Amino acid sequence: MKKTGAEILWECLVREGVEVAFGYPGGAIMPVHDAMLNYPVHHVLTRHEQGAAHMADGYARASGKVGVALATSGPGATNLVTGIATAMMDSSPIVCITGQVPAHLIGGDAFQETDVTGITLPITKHNYLITRADEVAQVVREAFHIARSGRPGPVLIDFCKNAQIEETEFVYPEKIALPGYRPPTHAPVADLEKAVELIEQAERPVILAGHGVLMSGAMKELQMLAVKTQTPVAMTLLGLGAIPASHELSLGMMGMHGEAYANNAIQNADLLIALGMRFDDRVTGNLRTYAPRARKIHVEIDPSEVHKNVKVDVPLIGDLKTVLIDLIPMLDEYEHESWLGQIAEWKQESAERSIMAWPDDGRLYTAHAIRALWEATDGNSIVATGVGQHQMWAAQYYTFEHPYRLITSGGAGTMGFGLPAAIGAWFAHQDKEVWLIDGDGSFQMTQAELSTAVQEGANVKIAIMNNQFLGMVRQWQEFFFDKRYAATPLTGPDFVKIADAHGIPARRITEPDQVFDAIAFAQKTTGPVVLEFRVEKEEAVYPMVPSGADLDDMIRRPVRQ
Repeated sequence: MKKTGAEILWECLVREGVEVAFGYPGGAIMPVHDAMLNYPVHHVLTRHEQGAAHMADGYARASGKVGVALATSGPGATNLVTGIATAMMDSSPIVCITGQVPAHLIGGDAFQETDVTGITLPITKHNYLITRADEVAQVVREAFHIARSGRPGPVLIDFCKNAQIEETEFVYPEKIALPGYRPPTHAPVADLEKAVELIEQAERPVILAGHGVLMSGAMKELQMLAVKTQTPVAMTLLGLGAIPASHELSLGMMGMHGEAYANNAIQNADLLIALGMRFDDRVTGNLRTYAPRARKIHVEIDPSEVHKNVKVDVPLIGDLKTVLIDLIPMLDEYEHESWLGQIAEWKQESAERSIMAWPDDGRLYTAHAIRALWEATDGNSIVATGVGQHQMWAAQYYTFEHPYRLITSGGAGTMGFGLPAAIGAWFAHQDKEVWLIDGDGSFQMTQAELSTAVQEGANVKIAIMNNQFLGMVRQWQEFFFDKRYAATPLTGPDFVKIADAHGIPARRITEPDQVFDAIAFAQKTTGPVVLEFRVEKEEAVYPMVPSGADLDDMIRRPVRQ
């Protein structure tokens, strides 16, 4: 049966399991939107294409499926770029479909023509330019396979307008042949045996659990490895939830704003078992002094990440879940009582410094508000964040017992990610409580998506931590620039009035004793709700490893007398 290229696109999307797509129409993508009306895919009209990419990303992270974003040519396509880069840095599987001018006009500077495949080449796992209708089915099939397999990532399809309109015979490609693309699965047995030898010899081992644990679905295997070998587990920001925060072997988050005891454990370890993480600079600090006495095992599906930042002793290249399934039966049970006892002492010392140990002084701190949110939701909600101080406090004080509950921008650190990502996560799990924890600076970057939340009836609860500063930059200025607050004091709108203008119920919280009532109000209200917390202006995130410093050379919160 003959179909237009646009119809073939939707036929393939439906077969790939796509139920929702996020986008913004325009001239070069109009045939695709017209054909969409004949297919059972819900289209979410965003208020900016960046929002579409972040919604697709949030949907993908929360659901484990491939997220889809649509945009027209020129500025529509370029507005996706920040969202694509965000997905690339965090290995999030999205497919972005952009309209393009007709093939015969390419290169002629036609209206809204932009070389988006060239622009996105460094920030996509792969991209395509479709110039004929008979290319559509094969390209879409390959794009989804590439996006979701191996190390996931974004794929872009640039779709010429003539190819959207042309008709061709539709044949769905049941099989894919990509000879140059073969993601590894099993690590070589010889390498597994070397890893076993190192684990047997270790007296002070630490497991480093990254985003790859969640992406491979290896949470059960991680716990089995940790318990069998009695090895504590530190997590990256995107690895939170890989092991329950309450687990006796959990060290919480490591790195620049990680737990002091986690960083101390890493620096004193004699073996690091790195699982699905890439030794990012925010995790390692000074590479020359990073875990100086530790031998290192690195389990990673992407060979280009091995030895890139940290030289390791045993690389295990393969799918993380598969590698652990192969490795765990080869190991005996071990005890590390002395090592775990030392870590327990470090934990106790950190607890004494925690802001949670502070007496009530009548002031409203972001950390206290986030902890109250954790208590009110029993720690079971999906939490999206923007980027900044509030993001780090959310990671520290909304402790995660389950995977896929923290939706945040890690590698790219994209401000404005939170609101659209929360909306995308809600489309993935409309049965779950979804909260956005955002800062006043980050929120203002994409606050137009409040209109999208209203139009879609998205049951997303929004907690804005308003300190009237670009908080994380201000903190650096406080610590390293003699409190010279250049370009960080932030004037914002009345967020309650902004919410009211959208027809969204809202409250402003200025006192600690208002916090729980406000959260309860949001929870019992159907649809989006905005809570603005007027928090302390110059509070800092602790601990903090200064950029380029040794991982255990941390600025610590003073013990409060």
